[in-house]
Amino acid sequence: MNDTFNLKRFASLFKKTLLERPIQLSGLIGLTLLIDLVLYTICRFIRMPWDMIQDVTFIFGFVGGGCFLASFVFNYFSSNAGGISYLTLPASSLEKWLCGVLIAGVIYTIIFLLFYRVMDIAFVEILHKTLDPKVPYYRETYDSVRVFTFDGFVASKTYIMFLNFTGAMLIGSLYFNKTIFIKVALLICLIYIGGNLLNHFIAKAVFDEVDKALPFYCVFIPVGKDFGKVLLPDYASVAVDICLLYIVPAILWLVTFVRLREKEF
Repeated sequence: MNDTFNLKRFASLFKKTLLERPIQLSGLIGLTLLIDLVLYTICRFIRMPWDMIQDVTFIFGFVGGGCFLASFVFNYFSSNAGGISYLTLPASSLEKWLCGVLIAGVIYTIIFLLFYRVMDIAFVEILHKTLDPKVPYYRETYDSVRVFTFDGFVASKTYIMFLNFTGAMLIGSLYFNKTIFIKVALLICLIYIGGNLLNHFIAKAVFDEVDKALPFYCVFIPVGKDFGKVLLPDYASVAVDICLLYIVPAILWLVTFVRLREKEF
């Protein structure tokens, strides 16, 4: 039998992982979806712009829910007994890591995207049916309310956030034993604030006046009473996207595997 990966052994481990804590796993996912539904309803009730409603609920549900779940996947080490029991399971580090990746990275993604599509279509249809064809700007309002696209600008940036933040949460679940989500979230905030400050100082060294500098992508500078925006060249912007979408997440998720192996020795 292959000590690194055996399909039958992996299937047994994956089944055990799902059946061992079904209430916690399904509860976390269900709670996230319910909160996202409530958030969508509240935003609609207070009449936020439609595109903003979709952006907020998609980012919150996908990234926030993914992070919550990722912080829980390897939360066996909150107690010594739980950690020892998990580490002594008859499965390789690769198989244990793949279980976590499938649950936090694949299964949740499929469930959330299907749920969000159904929820979004329902809200869009309800609004379309409640519009009065006799009022002015009926056609403009009708056409402006569309189903959220999973290949748009906001969605693509959300995928980047999801891969990076869930990867960080998976690592955090192997380094921190308690309050994993809060500790990793605080660490991410510190890194983000530090990146913004560093980017601002670099921009100040290049431009005389800087309004704000968004890390990696653009700098806003005052031009008279207006503001100008200095963007990265296309080739540099593509390089940053590739780095944030593939290289950094790959490092984070692979470090999780390395850390899991370290715990076994």
